[in-house]
Amino acid sequence: MDQSWALDWSAALPPLESAEHLYVVGRGLGLAAAQEIALKFKETCGLHAEAFSSAELRHGPYALLGPGFPALLFGQRDATRAGVEALGAELARRGVPLLIAGAEAAGAGAAGAVLLPTIDAMPEIAPILLVQSAYRLIAALALRRGFDPDHPAHLRKVTETL
Repeated sequence: MDQSWALDWSAALPPLESAEHLYVVGRGLGLAAAQEIALKFKETCGLHAEAFSSAELRHGPYALLGPGFPALLFGQRDATRAGVEALGAELARRGVPLLIAGAEAAGAGAAGAVLLPTIDAMPEIAPILLVQSAYRLIAALALRRGFDPDHPAHLRKVTETL
């Protein structure tokens, strides 16, 4: 976890600084990681972020992506990785700003994608490590966008249920 936290994902900051919308994409075990990260982008950065499976993105949500609407793709070394890589290549051809963690963009033809460093790990652990790296990115982005990541607007650390 310490090694994942130490990875430098600051190359993702420029495309996200002025973004209004973001899709965070995962598949299989990586979908839960995508959902967690999309939530944190909303809570701490004021960025409208939604999580999708790489398969479900190919339906309606796919149409919204374009030059001003980036996507963050998560992959892990399992049977789902090829689909995430193929999606990355398609989106790159359409001019979508891509941030890719845990998938091989270069071989998939995702020219211009920002490749985020990751730790090669078993597919059951990789999504957890991606989340750890993403937390550091999100904290930095929140500050750049003028938010305090430790005190998100309108949220409390403890939620009371009556």
